[in-house]
Parts: sequence; structure tokens; C-alpha cells
Amino acid sequence: MTDHEGVPVAVVSGEVDFGTAPRLRDAVVKVATDGARLAVVDLSEVQFLDSTGLGVLVACLKRFRSLGGDLRLVVTSDRVRNVFEITGLTTAFGIHETVAAAVAQDRR
Repeated sequence: MTDHEGVPVAVVSGEVDFGTAPRLRDAVVKVATDGARLAVVDLSEVQFLDSTGLGVLVACLKRFRSLGGDLRLVVTSDRVRNVFEITGLTTAFGIHETVAAAVAQDRR
């Protein structure tokens, strides 16, 4: 995890799948449990996202929202963005082009 203007950011690269998704889940759930009410998952370096990875992101979003918070995503790859579009999840998540835009969403 890194930090951008006080907001925890999980920077992910490569593939988010059955083998890697649990580590992402653990990191994001930990920041929610530790009291963060906003976090960003930066998927800009992700080339592949499978259903397990998508399920983990949805579960993390639900966790944050149940605590009165939000989880936002940075998605720059058309391939990864397409996964969210096909599943109809673009409306559930705040999807942004940069970490700065994700953090600034409510500050405009």
C-alpha cells in the first residue's frame, strides 16, 4: 500500500486472478479495518482480471460501503475496463484514469 494525500492506495500489477486476488483482498480489507473510509486500487498496470479478482473487488467495495466509506479504482487498460463494462460494474465503482482523480472526486 502507498498513500496519496492521506488516502491508502493499493498499486497492483500483472494479473489479478485466483492466485493473486487473496493478497489484494487482505491488503484492502486491512485498511478498512484500520479505519480508512476511502481507498483506491490502482489497476493501471494490470493486464488481466478474472472473475475471482472481480469478486474480490466487489467484496472490498461492499466492506467499505458497509462502513460508510468508498473504494475507487484506477483503470487505464481497455481490456480491464471492458471487464467492468461487460459485467455492468462501471456504475458500482468510481472508475478513474489517475489516482489523483480518484482521490479528488469529492473534493471538487
